[in-house]
Amino acid sequence: RLGWMIVPDALADSVYRLQQNMFINAPTLSQLAAVDCFKDESIAELESHVERYAKNREVILKTLGDLDIPTSPCTGAFYIYADLGELAGDASKGFGAEVLCQSLLEEKYVALTPGTDFEDPATGRGLERVRFSFPGTVEDIEEAMERLREWWPSWLRRIKP
Repeated sequence: RLGWMIVPDALADSVYRLQQNMFINAPTLSQLAAVDCFKDESIAELESHVERYAKNREVILKTLGDLDIPTSPCTGAFYIYADLGELAGDASKGFGAEVLCQSLLEEKYVALTPGTDFEDPATGRGLERVRFSFPGTVEDIEEAMERLREWWPSWLRRIKP
């Protein structure tokens, strides 16, 4: 791995000593690859990914908003974490985020990740949350969101008493 840290001056010496004990240097091939990352064409490619991710994020957030599905702010990664609350269904009645994700995958071939993969099981909050990932093509994200829109009413009918 290659990387750097920006730390306060007061921590620089401690971080430097820690780094010295973790590794001596990065392999030559990694160093050469890193140099290429700073070339104009590489930066342009990265910027195109950022633009695509922003568009995909917009498509997902629009869909979730239209479906009245609340989300957490998503500014630090390429994921949207949605807190479905009661929209996930009652886990004690055989519903919840895991069942929702499995049903959507089996019925519409759209994959989401249940919140149970990220939350403390003792809280039960993971049963009400799902994660959307937005890398991929704009076309794939648009298609997935269209499938979610088609499927969502059937999910709501299932979970309502």
